[in-house]
Amino acid sequence: MTTLQRFRTPLLDPTQDRPEGLRGAAGAPADTRYDVYRNNVTHSLIAALHSAFPLVLKVLGTQNFDRLAPAYVRAHPPTSPLMMHYGADFPDFLAAQPQLSKMGYLPDCARLDLALRRSYHAADSAPFDLETFQQLTPEEMMQTQLIPAPATVLLRSSWPLFDIWRFNMQADAPKPQMQAQDVLITRPEFDPAPHLLPPGGGDWFAALAEGATLDQAHDTALALVPDFDLGAALGLCFATGAFRAKNGG
Repeated sequence: MTTLQRFRTPLLDPTQDRPEGLRGAAGAPADTRYDVYRNNVTHSLIAALHSAFPLVLKVLGTQNFDRLAPAYVRAHPPTSPLMMHYGADFPDFLAAQPQLSKMGYLPDCARLDLALRRSYHAADSAPFDLETFQQLTPEEMMQTQLIPAPATVLLRSSWPLFDIWRFNMQADAPKPQMQAQDVLITRPEFDPAPHLLPPGGGDWFAALAEGATLDQAHDTALALVPDFDLGAALGLCFATGAFRAKNGG
């Protein structure tokens, strides 16, 4: 084990002994200073999880969240100095916790938190030219490829994910109804936000993201959801800036 590993391994696990031979600038033992540093590092990473996973924090409550967080911090130390990347495997960690088995939706809540963060940090792009699109004939429109903006993220969930987010994050929101929901995250200006796609919208948008024309994506959705509402899906995407210019960024 390298010197760095001997120093870092106990740093995130208070059950392990301090590294031997720690000395301060004057040569005095630095065990107490190491303990303070160890405590500060752990608390800083837990605070980072609070910021990164607001929906999970709300669903679990601060006390329950903080019971879980130290185990995650010990098992998954940061791999990048950029804390915007920390917590990428938190959904899988939550899914593996036996005590959370009755909260099967919780990993998707974490994925929603991650998707919002990913959208926030995504690159800018040239906006979709809706005016030019509206000048096309219906046949030309249906042969168009609509390209998702870099900040647009699609989440497919077996749970009422949008309803769970709304119930926990918006005042007086209705209780979630048990149904699968597809959520589209967009960033029309500076702050990303989730939006509920109509039934079949997830299949439709996924097909577009893979390069299908509007007509092909429509057929994909209709094959799975015969009453798929193309107008509602397009209206949502245009209103929230889900697409980018074909040849721009």
